Formats: sequence, C-alpha cells, structure tokens
Amino acid sequence: MKRFNPYSWPPWLRQLCAICAQVIIPITIFQAIRTILWPTTFDVILLAILVLLAVAFHLDWI
Repeated sequence: MKRFNPYSWPPWLRQLCAICAQVIIPITIFQAIRTILWPTTFDVILLAILVLLAVAFHLDWI
C-alpha cells in the first residue's frame, strides 16, 4: 500500500485542510445542540457527517 503524503499537495490545499480541521469541531458542537433541540432527519444525517469529518481530521485520515 502506498503511503499518503500531504506535503505533496499544493500549499493552498494544505492551508485549506488546516482551516477545516480548526473549524469542524465548533460547527459539529453547534449542530449537535441544534439536533438535540429540534431533531429532523436532515440534522441527524448532517451531524453524522460532521462527526465523521471531525474524526477523520483528528486521526489525520484527511
């Protein structure tokens, strides 16, 4: 299996990923509170996607 190297990306893409990694947690917390107060199917699906993205950024999968 080929090893993933994020340094081969252009600088603007690395910076975009760094910004997303910092912003995803507050957005996920806000969405969780919103889902607890007014749950809809869309909110639950969006929350699941945001949690998966947050885990992916935390574990350096992205």
